[in-house]
Amino acid sequence: MPAEHSSRARNPLTIAGAALTTVSALAFIVYYITHSLGWWLSPYAGLVGFIAIPVVFLLGLLLIPLGMWREGRRRRHGKPDWQWPALDLTTARARRVLFTVLLLSLVNLGIVTVAGLGAAHYMETTAFCGQVCHVPMRPEFTAHQEGAHARVACVACHVSPGAAGTLRAKMNGTRQLYLTLLGTYDRPIPTPARGLPFAAETCMNCHQAGHPVPDITKIAREYADDEANTETASTLVIYPNRIHWHTRGDVKVEYVATDEKRETIPYMRVTEPGGKVTEYFAAGVTLQPAGALRHMDCLDCHSRPAHTMSASVEQAVDGAIASGAVARELPFVKRELVAALSDTYPDHASAEAAIASKLTTFYQGQPKTVPAHVTAAIGAGQRLFRANAFPEMKVTWGTYRNQLGHTGEVPGCFRCHDDEHKAKDGRLVRQDCGMCHKEVE
Repeated sequence: MPAEHSSRARNPLTIAGAALTTVSALAFIVYYITHSLGWWLSPYAGLVGFIAIPVVFLLGLLLIPLGMWREGRRRRHGKPDWQWPALDLTTARARRVLFTVLLLSLVNLGIVTVAGLGAAHYMETTAFCGQVCHVPMRPEFTAHQEGAHARVACVACHVSPGAAGTLRAKMNGTRQLYLTLLGTYDRPIPTPARGLPFAAETCMNCHQAGHPVPDITKIAREYADDEANTETASTLVIYPNRIHWHTRGDVKVEYVATDEKRETIPYMRVTEPGGKVTEYFAAGVTLQPAGALRHMDCLDCHSRPAHTMSASVEQAVDGAIASGAVARELPFVKRELVAALSDTYPDHASAEAAIASKLTTFYQGQPKTVPAHVTAAIGAGQRLFRANAFPEMKVTWGTYRNQLGHTGEVPGCFRCHDDEHKAKDGRLVRQDCGMCHKEVE
């Protein structure tokens, strides 16, 4: 490098840029090695290692020529060359000043490091996702706490691994924060969520694909509106291995949905082992319709795996009676709880007061009534409302539908298995109950 350019590099801005570049380069090397060894498994670690550190590196690179340009301009205006400040280490005062500056720099670096790690860790917590945006995320946060995935952090399912996934999540989060501050977010939050990672990047971290699963025996209990709350029990043996055919590694199922909730599916394409491709069309459809061709994965059926809510008031009350939270011996409790929970309320406090008042009033003086059973029914009804209805977000029973299985409220399997989707060779997507389960007498 010519002497003139070498001397221009002797200025505070260029030296600071060189220092930033050197430190960030070393930090990136350390991060990359520890990341490769599996020490940084957090989704947000990529935000620091693959985004923040390279940004600092680029900033340092920009400061180097900028400092040289400014130094050259200074000299053209006749100003003296920049000189290092004189530091005489033979004096005790100079040594104390240098030691104090170095000590404070180390302390500040430690504080910034700990604060940065703490911020990254906090952003991974369910509390951050569910409570910072308290009102819009309240339904999701409440349902998450009640479900089987309560100990799984939101970012484990909502943020793809790597820097690209983290960047997409933070950009989406910034948009959501902006909408929250303005109060212009959707009520209710639309589902299914767009931009979720593919199941292979999230679900498969815990659930092993292709692993044989034992058949499941499930007893569904329903109760009538009569005085005895008459029970009807149906026992099903479910075959998970047959159902999970849709997501096998050697099978590829793709489809086009023509509605936002992915409940109207006029077209499917199945690639079988060996590469054979078969297209299935709904009645009246002859060509692949416009729209995104989605690769079917776990979330197309398990559409609310961590935020499950009851599809209807009846279903919620049936579950409470079946679990023993509500005494079946209490006369007409199914009918009265459904009526109390089905009314419209402006907020949770009003709902809880009304539920207590309605049940208390009905059971006053009623024969065969145990006061403790009434109290338990009131508490159960209030809990059900708090877990499934959120008036401030316009969320009520059935707003968020789970496509797992099929009920009167949700099509689920019948979106495709309706005996109407036909291939050109005449094959149908069958609506055969025995393919997935059988009823035990």
